Amino acid sequence: MANFDLKAFLDQKVAEYNRPAFIDSDPIVIPHRFTKQQDVEIMGLFAAVLAWGQRKTIINKCTELIARMDGEPFQFIQHHAEQDLKQLLGFKHRTFNDTDLLYFVAFLRYHYSRHDSLEMAFVWGQDDQEAVSVEQALNYFKSYFFSLLDYPERTRKHISSPIQKSSCKRLNMFLRWMVRKDDHGVDFGIWSKIRPADLICPCDVHVERVGKQLGLISGKQVNWNMALELTEHLRLLDSQDPVKYDFALFGLGVEGRL
Repeated sequence: MANFDLKAFLDQKVAEYNRPAFIDSDPIVIPHRFTKQQDVEIMGLFAAVLAWGQRKTIINKCTELIARMDGEPFQFIQHHAEQDLKQLLGFKHRTFNDTDLLYFVAFLRYHYSRHDSLEMAFVWGQDDQEAVSVEQALNYFKSYFFSLLDYPERTRKHISSPIQKSSCKRLNMFLRWMVRKDDHGVDFGIWSKIRPADLICPCDVHVERVGKQLGLISGKQVNWNMALELTEHLRLLDSQDPVKYDFALFGLGVEGRL
């Protein structure tokens, strides 16, 4: 291992996985079906929150959800009548059900009646002159998300936060999709208030396994501290875009090629 160039190896793997061919079998294919920013944000959030289990199943369930919203998520969320919500009844993926879905729709309607972009649900109140803290952004998002009256207690488990020590894998993945900017056609880069340099790497079982094999992770429990440790090691390889290495770590983990 003395002569092993980790940065060169991972940069090569980023180039291999950060390309349009990656999209078809990944949940990010769902927001890529849309061009309107709000549709991208809405279905990006749903695809990330539902990213649990086999990727094919996740994509199929998100496709079903789009159909239930008449193919226009933003339009449906903005303008649905009470009777239109019946179309959402019976939706289920793992432990996410129609009770959760109806609250997500209610929150999104509330938010978009006040802001043009879902980005403000993460960065509201943070100083525009300073780098946005992703840890603060995720904690704020959970607090704001459950600020509506009579939210279902069961829905809280679907939105994680660093304050509860979660690794926040799904939301960090969603932020990566919205924030990272490059010309490879995978991540969208449509948000500007959070810098790519400040993103935290999504940490799932594949990333954890490869990260430990490469000496990027020493902790035993997948939690917020593990995500921070991994990201700090990745910043040593690229301080401006550390989370690009998520492509390499996840790709190596899924294909078992390390």
